[in-house]
Amino acid sequence: MSAPSSTPTHSAGSITDVAGIEVGHFSDTRRPTGCTVVMARDGAVAGVDVRGAAPGTRETDLLAPGNLVQQVHAVMLAGGSAWGLAAADGAMRWMEERSIGMDVRFGTLPIVPAAVLFDLPMGDARIRPDAAAGYAACEAASTAAPAEGNVGAGTGALVGKLFGVQRAMKGGIGTASVTVGGVTVGALIAVNSLGDVIDHNTGQPVAGARTEDGKALLDTRRALLRGDSPKPLLAGTNTTIGVIATDAVLTKVQANRLAMVAHDGLARSINPVHTMSDGDTLFALATGRVPLEGNAPGMTVLSTMAAEAVAIATLRAVHAARTVTVGELHIPCAADLAAARG
Repeated sequence: MSAPSSTPTHSAGSITDVAGIEVGHFSDTRRPTGCTVVMARDGAVAGVDVRGAAPGTRETDLLAPGNLVQQVHAVMLAGGSAWGLAAADGAMRWMEERSIGMDVRFGTLPIVPAAVLFDLPMGDARIRPDAAAGYAACEAASTAAPAEGNVGAGTGALVGKLFGVQRAMKGGIGTASVTVGGVTVGALIAVNSLGDVIDHNTGQPVAGARTEDGKALLDTRRALLRGDSPKPLLAGTNTTIGVIATDAVLTKVQANRLAMVAHDGLARSINPVHTMSDGDTLFALATGRVPLEGNAPGMTVLSTMAAEAVAIATLRAVHAARTVTVGELHIPCAADLAAARG
């Protein structure tokens, strides 16, 4: 069977196409979980927008435009639910050892906001990212295009859980970038959504809840609208998290606006999205290498670029994902389900 026309290619780029950005993954070999750091060693103006109703976050309040801190030095994305927030401690230690951070007179203080997703159904839930995992992710960070799929914060990610985990499919982490007028916007998205992942070019589900026999996609949106009853869910047991980065010079207000409109990309590529059981959170980083002047794109174009990069990265996450079996739980990926359908 030939690959679908929407299958991402390397031409979609990555978040590390943005000057000043590095990415590192840690994937735990004991069970499917891990963390991913997006690093800006020289600092980046940052914003955040939380749309899901059940977020797990750290240091997001300081990103509000009226608050003191103007730059961050990394963002940590992790599995493990709220326990996974400990991975940011490891990133802080790694950066402090290298004098990366904010001079507070008594030491160098790295500013590392974080967000987590819920991947505890995959294996032994007592194993989750910790400070050592965050430190290892920083050790692995580079400007190379990051791996996608079952790695880092996407290692244990699932999608399409509204009708039960047994009918879900494998999520993952994906990345993309868009360049217009010499300015680049990139996205890195860990996709662990309650809803289905949609090809935003065709409107068709690519991965998500499966039919009762497990052989085809159910199409969660249509199932809900015809009255099918979803399974009871705990709040926060899903969540898509990510980072948008640009080399443009932005203010803190503009960075927060960029994070806000980047959620449009999630709305195009996940359905349903921003639910009571998701903690969907997107950060925005501006490294300031390219000033917004002359013919450089303004905020309207940057916003369009951000939403597009997020939508592409979300789709890439499930295309790059691979089938996983943990105990009695067998979770197919989009490619294997498509191949099985012939």
